[in-house]
Amino acid sequence: MSDETRPAPDWVGDVALGVEAWVGSTPPTPTEQRPPRPGGGGDAGRRDGRAGGRKGKAGKGGRSRTRTWEEREAARLAREEAAAAELEADPEAVARKILLDTLTGQARSRKELADKLAKRGVPDDLAGQLLDRFTEVGLIDDAAYARQWVESRHRSRGLAPRALAQELRRKGIDDEVSKTALEQIDDADQRAAARALVDKKLRSMRGLDHQVATRRLAGLLARKGYAAGLAFSVVREALGEADDDEGHPDF
Repeated sequence: MSDETRPAPDWVGDVALGVEAWVGSTPPTPTEQRPPRPGGGGDAGRRDGRAGGRKGKAGKGGRSRTRTWEEREAARLAREEAAAAELEADPEAVARKILLDTLTGQARSRKELADKLAKRGVPDDLAGQLLDRFTEVGLIDDAAYARQWVESRHRSRGLAPRALAQELRRKGIDDEVSKTALEQIDDADQRAAARALVDKKLRSMRGLDHQVATRRLAGLLARKGYAAGLAFSVVREALGEADDDEGHPDF
């Protein structure tokens, strides 16, 4: 990886670090948000209440009755109506909560967040204002997101830059931003990742002749985005070493 790549900002993966910059105060803890019910009971009381609710739905023999399609559809419509009413009452608060909930635990690209707001019916002008504000305070950073995505997907899935570029484009990352992020992966990184993929696949290919093994391994690397020249070079190298180890041309 390039030494010049700067690390991702502190907010990546922990949106709570940027909430104070947005609302001007630390968000309340779950305990503060939900005071105990009058008369006590705490968690036990809530568990009892839930248990009672489940019992109320039980049919003969104590088994819970399966809801009909009409009941499920009515419940879905009720949820949508409630969400629409909430959005109409305070669209900015609702949109801000959608963004914070979506960012919690995982960074997102601006396009992903914009799509989320659009799906929930947030007006475009309000969505644009909030997205700009979240960008200003560092909660949205497509450059940092792209670097993190490239590093993670290359390490965990062995994807080559070509495949990674396609994924970033689908997430709405600008081509120049994507290009900079992909510079983390040099030729040595690509070859090492391709060889790791081939070595893993070879374990289940013993007994195949070279022609079949070469075709399958090259196809595997092509699906991961590797160029044909690099793919066949790595495959020939791996098969040659396997021949030397086994003492015969087939595995």
